[in-house]
Amino acid sequence: MNRNELKQLIDVSAGREPADLVLKNGKIVDVYQGAILTGDVAIVAGKIAGVGETYDGKETVDLQGNYIAPGFIDPHIHVESSYVTPEEFGRLLVPHGTTTVMADPHEIVNAAGLTGLDYMIEAASHTALDIHYMLPSCVPATNMENSGSVLNASDMAEALQEGKAQGLAEFMNFPGVIQAETDTLDKLLAAKNLHKRIDGHSPMVSGKDLNAYIAAGVENDHECSTAEELQSRISKGMYVFLREGSVTQNLRTLLKGVTPHNARRCALCGDDVQAKTILEKGHLDNAIRICIEEGVDPIQAIQMATINAAESCGFNDRGAVAPGLKADLVIFSDLANPVVEQTYIDGKRAADQGKYVMPVSRADISPIESSMHINDFSEDKLALPLATAQARAIEVNQTEALTNEAIVDVDQDEKGAFVYNPEKPVAKIAVVERHHHTGNVFVGLLKDYGISRGAIGISIAHDSHNVIVTGTNDADMAVAVENLQHQDGGVVLVDNGKVIGSMALPAGGLMSHLSGEEVASQQTTINQTARDVLGIAEDVDPIMTLGFMSLAVIPTLKITDLGLVDVTKFTFVPVSV
Repeated sequence: MNRNELKQLIDVSAGREPADLVLKNGKIVDVYQGAILTGDVAIVAGKIAGVGETYDGKETVDLQGNYIAPGFIDPHIHVESSYVTPEEFGRLLVPHGTTTVMADPHEIVNAAGLTGLDYMIEAASHTALDIHYMLPSCVPATNMENSGSVLNASDMAEALQEGKAQGLAEFMNFPGVIQAETDTLDKLLAAKNLHKRIDGHSPMVSGKDLNAYIAAGVENDHECSTAEELQSRISKGMYVFLREGSVTQNLRTLLKGVTPHNARRCALCGDDVQAKTILEKGHLDNAIRICIEEGVDPIQAIQMATINAAESCGFNDRGAVAPGLKADLVIFSDLANPVVEQTYIDGKRAADQGKYVMPVSRADISPIESSMHINDFSEDKLALPLATAQARAIEVNQTEALTNEAIVDVDQDEKGAFVYNPEKPVAKIAVVERHHHTGNVFVGLLKDYGISRGAIGISIAHDSHNVIVTGTNDADMAVAVENLQHQDGGVVLVDNGKVIGSMALPAGGLMSHLSGEEVASQQTTINQTARDVLGIAEDVDPIMTLGFMSLAVIPTLKITDLGLVDVTKFTFVPVSV
């Protein structure tokens, strides 16, 4: 801001000059005091100049008693999990009142390195949504898988110094922090020495281990699954992000631990939200409505999506309706059931009655295309010989990325290899390395996913995003992998040797070049086919649930291209018992 701009802001605030825009006859949500104010909101050059007094403006909008609240801020989300690119992500979110997100491009950076981050930054410039990035801190997330890229501490320091990110994204290697491993300390110091924030990820960590994790400089956590975990983290100074994603839905559970005294340390987040979910349910607006359903005061719920999130992210220029702040605002008519009617970003109407009204342009995805590099793959690699008729299986938890270790009885052929039995809820699962032509394939077992015939394969396998495939027979699983390579990533469903459903994700094998509506339509068809034909359980998300089965930083049992991982011990364990 220069001197003339500052003078103009002050002159409009003082009433000496007309505002660019005045919003009149609205009820202003005061997130500082938890109250409702009356009066005008005056805006000039994208900033709020005045609140609560009477102002004149070059343009005036009569809100007719509707509410004015700050634009919603998501402090932790992965754009790639929507399956659309950042420009399209913004087009979907803004009509729901989201004006700022703090995104972790962990998925694309694991697949494409800093080239992926550069693409995401460029794509973010094509949307009215204010997308800020944290720098992925764990690329790869563990040393127990092959990733598309490796970022060390010096890479991180350079990117942070260049201003590509505002801090380190969720530090998933919590054992490395707790054990004070040298490489981990260097990564932490890359951020701390530049006075940058560090986001957290510490599922089921407690006691002295939690103290050590927080002492290292980690400021927040979005992986709480119980009210007790939420309160233990808040009491030690953390912010807790209450997550309501497409699959991982902790909000209603965690609200049981939120009180009027600790709510200021709570913020709402999406983490992993599909385009289909946004179109059908919304984003933070949906989370606010859930809070209200659960008995939270509406203004307190709005605080968790605005000022609390702003403070947790270090944004001192937004999060409230106050003089001098960014003019990011949402308008709605019912405080008890907020449905966003207009969204303003930098004082301009960006969405109206559920429609994005800003120009739409798109970045070139060619830097992150052609990401499927599978070599030396054959159906034979999907065989699973077992030493005994008992084996470890990853047991699905339908609304969590958390899984259980199940010991299951299995059928074997004459050579001792696993054979699918339709009477048992256990199928084969495999991870195929897709970044470096290594030829790595590891095969394990999956329980309660529900597949009863055919196969489904995806290139969205958190966090390193190799190919993950599950099925009842090796032939269909192999067809799924081969077709994923041909279509440059995405989702493939196979039955009796034929592809019966697909969704291409050519941007890094993670995102589509299509609109959110087209992606949601494709996903609806895939979900229905997966359930009707392949038998996948109704309460399981066919794509996202499968993609979490390789997430080797979330307990208990996961699978990577290198083996079966006991996440509680960070060790490989055999499939055979």
